[in-house]
Amino acid sequence: MASTYARNLQRIVNDYMASGRPVATAREMAAWAVHSGLWKPQPADVINQCAEQLSRAMREEYVVDPQGRSVRAKHAARIEQLVLWADIRTATAAHMEIAFKQRRQQILGDCRQLQFDVDSFNENRKPPKLIQIIFDFTRDLEEEALAS
Repeated sequence: MASTYARNLQRIVNDYMASGRPVATAREMAAWAVHSGLWKPQPADVINQCAEQLSRAMREEYVVDPQGRSVRAKHAARIEQLVLWADIRTATAAHMEIAFKQRRQQILGDCRQLQFDVDSFNENRKPPKLIQIIFDFTRDLEEEALAS
């Protein structure tokens, strides 16, 4: 269930789309919301925005390992209520095991949601050719390994 804040943001998006612009970037929607006075930053929003940008930057930092592989440098592990970040080059094995397991669960959640979305589209929109998604990534991983 979405929070009240998330529901308010969803209402803004729906209002934007109802105004005659069914396809847009999030940035275009945000500009419209700010100019329309529908969204104003709160002090906590500035800190949350900075934290999200720091998190995004940490997710995007890669280093080359001794074998020449590009690997993500920073990894998050949720421990109780905190999300703790550590660098792969200095993190403990315990931290990394938690981080890897949690990332795998995120991927599983994304795959589950993708399957729900595909099934809903196929059943409700009834395209001439059903869209099918293969969730076995073994071949994809092997092909990418050969290409690099």
